[in-house]
Amino acid sequence: MIGITRALKITYVIWRYWLFTFLPKPKQGWPKLLFALIPRGFQASRGRRLRLSLEALGPVFVKFGQALSTRRDLLPPDVADELKKLQDQVPPFSGHTAKQIIEDALEQSVTEAFAEFSEAPLASASVAQVHAAKLVTGEEVVVKVVRPGIDRTIRKDLALMHTLAKVLEAISADGRRLRLKEVVSDYEATIMDELDLAREGANASQLRRNFENSPDLYVPQVYWDLTRDRVLVTERIYGIPVAEIETLKAAGTDMALLARRGVEIFFTQVFRHSFFHADMHPGNIFVDITDPSDPKYIAIDCGIIGTLEKRDQDYLAQNMLAFFNRDYREVARLHVESGWVPKDTRIGDLEGAIRSVCEPIFEKPLGEIMFGHLLLRLFQTARRFNMPVQPQLVLLQKTLLNIEGLGRQLSPDLDLWLTGKPILENWMNERIGPKSLAKTLKSEGPRWLMQLPELPQQLLNASQHLSQLDQVLSEQREHQLALQKALLDTKKSQRRTVGIFLVSGVLFVSSTGVSPYTDVVALGAMASMVLGIWRLVRP
Repeated sequence: MIGITRALKITYVIWRYWLFTFLPKPKQGWPKLLFALIPRGFQASRGRRLRLSLEALGPVFVKFGQALSTRRDLLPPDVADELKKLQDQVPPFSGHTAKQIIEDALEQSVTEAFAEFSEAPLASASVAQVHAAKLVTGEEVVVKVVRPGIDRTIRKDLALMHTLAKVLEAISADGRRLRLKEVVSDYEATIMDELDLAREGANASQLRRNFENSPDLYVPQVYWDLTRDRVLVTERIYGIPVAEIETLKAAGTDMALLARRGVEIFFTQVFRHSFFHADMHPGNIFVDITDPSDPKYIAIDCGIIGTLEKRDQDYLAQNMLAFFNRDYREVARLHVESGWVPKDTRIGDLEGAIRSVCEPIFEKPLGEIMFGHLLLRLFQTARRFNMPVQPQLVLLQKTLLNIEGLGRQLSPDLDLWLTGKPILENWMNERIGPKSLAKTLKSEGPRWLMQLPELPQQLLNASQHLSQLDQVLSEQREHQLALQKALLDTKKSQRRTVGIFLVSGVLFVSSTGVSPYTDVVALGAMASMVLGIWRLVRP
């Protein structure tokens, strides 16, 4: 019932904000007439109508709009400018309500917890909003508060998404290939985790440790004594929003260096740390331009974090290096070996398809690459080879799109491949070279040394187990052969017994003098005699 109610609301919002204008107009027949007869809804620019409709539908749709807003190369400027407002200009809830949520979570009044607290929010996003405050010890902080009732709204959206995924997988081969049910399940886990601000604080603390003393990225400190599942208190930072390109340029910021550092941060998080910020839209990224010639990123909102298993991490790195080296056969081989495409895929065919898609994009700056066209071609290639979506890579793909969109805005001349290739090569060398061996010895050495005294006994036990296993297998083989012989003897005995019985029966019937030509029983007896003789002579 929730799904039906939500579907009706979506239909109403589509009409209310007249989103039909984003579809091609029908040129003839009853669709054209129906389109003309539908009464018009809200009157405003198409970008504003799209933004308002996403806000009306709730956080799941707002996040979709946030992702779209980073792809200015795929959107008209007026639409992109409106969707940009979704990053931190979602309508706020009242400051009084925020204070009540904080006091319930901390079990103390706001005046006891903070020396100062501003009821007017600094920013308001789809899941939470933040307020400025000052601790009793004097530090400036921001207080993040989850929206009231957001859990119920999100669960309604997720219920509808699950329903749509099931329907699409049932009626569409593309739906099954895209593994929509798994993708929605993964997204559900992600967005529900985002509602837990204590978890976000833990993510921020880990990311802060990973980039401690880094010249590239700064992550604000978490104040754990004032953090709960619905309230997060962190250090207040001051920087320029990364989307304010003209402000950054006017301050003399080294834009090329800033763009390059963004790519380096991404590759470092994914391959060196296997712990990456997966919600890097411009509303969550600021720039410290204390020294404009040496700009530094500041990351906030660590609610969505991605990780990769070692196996996927290795395959991904090898794939990207093969792409950078234009070794399309290696890319095809890795896709088959990793299971990302069916095992019976012909490597030569996949190699040719990948080459036709990727070759045109190399040695071009971002400003000259039509990524919308490239993504469409990759989708067509995936469909041709029945390549299923890998749910564990969905967050990574989303993050890569955000980084690419950000890089395009900062420095259209950035060479993504030239920037990323050395990082990947160094990482691969560390994984298989002397540094990797030294790191393994350092981390695992103490445990190995503790187990060393037990090694002789473990080897002896293993040898004894192997000997016992060999004996058991030998006995099993003997039992199997004996069983097969017994079954064969039993079958032969059964055939002979049946044959003797049938022949005896025929001889008995014949001895009674009954005519075999007139009696059904005699005819059966004669047939039995022939069968009995055949069973007797059969080996």
